Amino acid sequence: MSKPIDQSVVGETHIEWAVPEYEQYSRGPYWYIIMSSLGIILVIYAVFTGNFLFALILILAGIIMFLQSHQVPRQIAFKVTETGIVLGRKFYSYNEFEEFYIFYNPPEVKMLFIQPISMMQPALRIPLLDQNPLEVKFALRQYISENTEKSEEPTADTLSRRFKIQ
Repeated sequence: MSKPIDQSVVGETHIEWAVPEYEQYSRGPYWYIIMSSLGIILVIYAVFTGNFLFALILILAGIIMFLQSHQVPRQIAFKVTETGIVLGRKFYSYNEFEEFYIFYNPPEVKMLFIQPISMMQPALRIPLLDQNPLEVKFALRQYISENTEKSEEPTADTLSRRFKIQ
């Protein structure tokens, strides 16, 4: 479980960079036409089948995606320190993590994943941007084991990138 940052607990920083709060995709008018049409078809289907909660979720997801596409994501500090990981205003101790892995296939994918021990928490997904993946691996290997067997990024990430969905 993450905790608010106490600078005395964080210790020395090994590597740090700023990451965007979320990926912002450039979407053309055709993307909006196709996704709006798909959304309307799904809402109509949900209404006809009496699944009003699904219709509401679709409408809210569309509104959120539209609003997010018209604002600039905040930059959040990411730090690998001697006692844990700092992401924005949250501190994660190394004993909360099971492993990390890096998918590096530029220019499409340059991503660090840090898997928590708890199955109830999602993996931290950190864009590497212009960072050297070898330096990041070296900094993290001191504290967390690296999973070198992962050869593909998660399917959800691949689909969200291909369909330009956050």
